[in-house]
Amino acid sequence: MMKKALVIALCFITCFGILTACGSKKDSGDSKTIVIGASPSPHADILKAAEKELEKEGYKLEIKEYSDYVQPNTALDAGDLDANYFQHITYMDNFNEEKGTDLVSAAMIHYEPFGIFPGKTKSLKDLKNGASVAVPNDTTNEARALLLLESEGLITLKEDAGLTATKKDIVKNPKNLEIEEIEAAQLPRSIEDVDLAVINGNYAIEAGLKVDKDALAVEDENSVGAKTYGNVIAVRKGDEDKASIKALVKALQSDTVKDYINKNYDGAVVPLF
Repeated sequence: MMKKALVIALCFITCFGILTACGSKKDSGDSKTIVIGASPSPHADILKAAEKELEKEGYKLEIKEYSDYVQPNTALDAGDLDANYFQHITYMDNFNEEKGTDLVSAAMIHYEPFGIFPGKTKSLKDLKNGASVAVPNDTTNEARALLLLESEGLITLKEDAGLTATKKDIVKNPKNLEIEEIEAAQLPRSIEDVDLAVINGNYAIEAGLKVDKDALAVEDENSVGAKTYGNVIAVRKGDEDKASIKALVKALQSDTVKDYINKNYDGAVVPLF
């Protein structure tokens, strides 16, 4: 009888342990904390401005900052993040195609105008023959930079180059500009070594460059860049309808966040809601 009682007791303990473990797993799945990857500025700062709005929906944010354009997507794809906020939709689509990921946009939040910033040459009219111009080296951002250079009459691209343009698509280069392809995050650090640099808005902000004061030329609000390169909340396909993601979007598209953006970025970040 004692053996039988012992077996029953052990079975009860085991079953209770299994049920407890299952209950714990379910609780973790219902987490009210949203883990999101972001570039330090402006994305992480904008997320911090949205935190109080998100708390009204019953959620908290855990922000993980990244200084490059690859890790936040690989971390999201691997399930280490619930979402990320650092990239425009064109970059995300290109990343999916190149890496075989399946990330989607939950919402478009803002765009950051590209700017042409002075390095060794302080104005476009003083740009000499053979001058060096640094642009981002990833496909979509390089095209955007080249389109801005084209809009200023510095180069001409093939008619069908569009959003996949690289320096190989330059058909006219009257000043024989030397186009240097550099990783986007490194552009502000390289600016003193080149005559001009075409820099992504978020990296310009991080480097203390002001689009409205320091840039020699900026994307027009009606440009391809403004219409095509809106920064999005990216999630894994299927997660865009989750209550937590909808709450995150609602907070980021609030009047509180719009006012924060307009007050703090002097045109370097433009809300799209």
